[in-house]
Amino acid sequence: MEAQLGRDPRNAILHLRHAHCLLAIGRRPDACKAAAQAARYAPPEPRLWDAIGSVFSYGNDQAAALAAYDEAVRLAPDEPQFRFNRATVRRFLGQLAEAEADYDRVIALRPTDYEAYKNRSDLRTQTAARNHVDELEALLARLEVAPPSPSPSPSPSSPSPSPAVAGGEFRGVVQLRFALAKEYEDLGRYADSFRQLSQGARLRRAHMRYDVAVDVATVDWIIEAFPAPPAPPTAEASTEAPVFIVGLPRSGTTLVERILDSHSALTSAGELDCFALAIVAAAQRRSGRLELPRRELVAMSADLDFPALGRDYLTRVRAAAGPPGRFVDKMPLNYLYGGLIRRALPNAKIVHLTRQPMAACYAMYKTLFKDGYPFSYDLDEIASYYIAYRRLMAHWHATLPGAIFELSYERLVADHVGETRKLLEFCGLPWEDACAEFHRNPSASTTASAAQVRRPVYASSVAQWRHYERELGALERRLADAGIDTHEERISP
Repeated sequence: MEAQLGRDPRNAILHLRHAHCLLAIGRRPDACKAAAQAARYAPPEPRLWDAIGSVFSYGNDQAAALAAYDEAVRLAPDEPQFRFNRATVRRFLGQLAEAEADYDRVIALRPTDYEAYKNRSDLRTQTAARNHVDELEALLARLEVAPPSPSPSPSPSSPSPSPAVAGGEFRGVVQLRFALAKEYEDLGRYADSFRQLSQGARLRRAHMRYDVAVDVATVDWIIEAFPAPPAPPTAEASTEAPVFIVGLPRSGTTLVERILDSHSALTSAGELDCFALAIVAAAQRRSGRLELPRRELVAMSADLDFPALGRDYLTRVRAAAGPPGRFVDKMPLNYLYGGLIRRALPNAKIVHLTRQPMAACYAMYKTLFKDGYPFSYDLDEIASYYIAYRRLMAHWHATLPGAIFELSYERLVADHVGETRKLLEFCGLPWEDACAEFHRNPSASTTASAAQVRRPVYASSVAQWRHYERELGALERRLADAGIDTHEERISP
């Protein structure tokens, strides 16, 4: 590729191909540099500009992505995919009104773009005077060919599609039902909201291959592999001190990421899978095999070269995100690796976000995740996963005393400044007023909370689950039977 670029350095297509190659090996900053070269020499071809925008977006340079998408839309204003892509980036950048206008246009041009309906519903709080309920209900009625199946989710080993939806249309039905659930909740029509949510979640779950028992067993394997506190760090251990934000999705991790990213001494690297990838690579090298059963992988992870693991992780982060100094890794599932993080990066700071159990479980249930978190579409599976997560966090608190800072979402909302001061102190950082005004932070957010983090701290979601206490009764009983106080705010004493 470099030889071709040497012979034809003004070829935008070659620069774009180079950018794609760099993305494929995780070198996002370098991919953005290659995309910038493609943009420099790009002719007025809208599909090329759209492709350049996609590289920038995947590389997490959302401002450059927006500029490229703007050019694609200017050249082809009636191409819905270009507008959809621009709406996505506008949402990441907090340009919510502009994103809604783009989604409106996408829907006008491509009425079967069900993801556009869902994304549009999420952009703002819907009101009685301004909502999309009638439009969504009418579209759902046309899309479905029969009433939803009342049967429960199939067993994890043999999922089957619902007979209520023809062919591949189930994805559209799921998108519309989650959109309706969100809009009905905004309007205070809670029974209608939960009806749409439960039907949408059941349909999504029916099309997934997943067994929550494997995730529950994984927690047992981790506890077995890391039964005791780590030994004192060796001279080879890294002195770097990244901040890991861990917990469950929808527990406030994005809010805390924005607070820390607003500090001049920290940069958010986003949600990275670098630590998990470094573990797998280390185990593969040690075993000489590319494929390892999960239980064997967990067992082997307790006997790795931990300083080398830390160095590999940091190298991967620098290649993927490029932060020059201290950074924040906001991958919630890194809670699984508490023992490994402490051994590989003894100076790292681990911040664990907690949330009132019922609120946490309901927040996950009502979120249509693009990828991951397959347990979140069935309330009984949510209970099983949540109980296992609590068991592992209790183990980390017992074996890593003082290493994990537990931050309650409810307390953060109630006393934003006071809890932020404690958080910064734990991270070894002085107070900065910008941390209290995180909603003014212009940097992009690509998570499910991209719209919410543009607002100051608000408490409306703290007790939202209480509108569904009857529907969530079985979930609450499962948690209570496991010894979990379903009304607590903190996990550790």
